[in-house]
Amino acid sequence: MNVQVNIEYPDRLPDALQMTPEQFEQEAKMAMAVKLYEMKRLSSDMAASLAGMDRVAFLLNLHRYGVPMIDIPEEELDEDFRNA
Repeated sequence: MNVQVNIEYPDRLPDALQMTPEQFEQEAKMAMAVKLYEMKRLSSDMAASLAGMDRVAFLLNLHRYGVPMIDIPEEELDEDFRNA
């Protein structure tokens, strides 16, 4: 079962962003999903579902929002390389 959230926004907002209302609403869903993923509140699978896309597409679009696909501290990555 899906639950809906309704967000009010000025009707001229999509035009100001040079988007259709549908494009703006999709962008808003994606931005919310990306932020929750970045905050580690959602898995990539759950965030992708929220954004209405598959996991791979979601992960491949993270760069558009400045969010890394994989967020591993440098020290942990160095240790992984040393142990490989």
